[in-house]
Amino acid sequence: MSNLPNELLKPGTEAPDFCLPSTPDQKVSLSEFRGKPVVLAFYPADWSPVCGDQMSLYNEIFSEFKEFDAQIIGISVDNIWSHLAFSKHNKLKFSILSDFEPKGQTAKEYGAYREKDGVTERALFVIDKNGIIRWSYLSPVGVNPGADGILEALENLE
Repeated sequence: MSNLPNELLKPGTEAPDFCLPSTPDQKVSLSEFRGKPVVLAFYPADWSPVCGDQMSLYNEIFSEFKEFDAQIIGISVDNIWSHLAFSKHNKLKFSILSDFEPKGQTAKEYGAYREKDGVTERALFVIDKNGIIRWSYLSPVGVNPGADGILEALENLE
């Protein structure tokens, strides 16, 4: 039995809004996507092998997210320069946002911050077009959670 310090926000909860940098001079807020489903993928670090695999997988199936008119957003505590290099290296078609300052603030609001490690959990959320969390999942940090749960949650929104 795992004793996790964090309690992810549960389905049925209103998703906390945020406004985080996607580039040095641009920010993205959750409320911009009201009217469409949003997939939030919190992940520990840009250059770790598992995170690279996870974000690359979401990039490969990007068209499947689009079929649900869903926006996918990656979030970690890495700085914006790391994100830009990681995004370019992996040719990502979606935004990754920097929860860098104050460190992990957005992740904490979602119950997805690993205080002892100073990084975000590997946590997934599917948020409906009205801003309500409909599915959440906490994966072990060393495990790529894949996309099946996300796609099933998006199907269930319809």
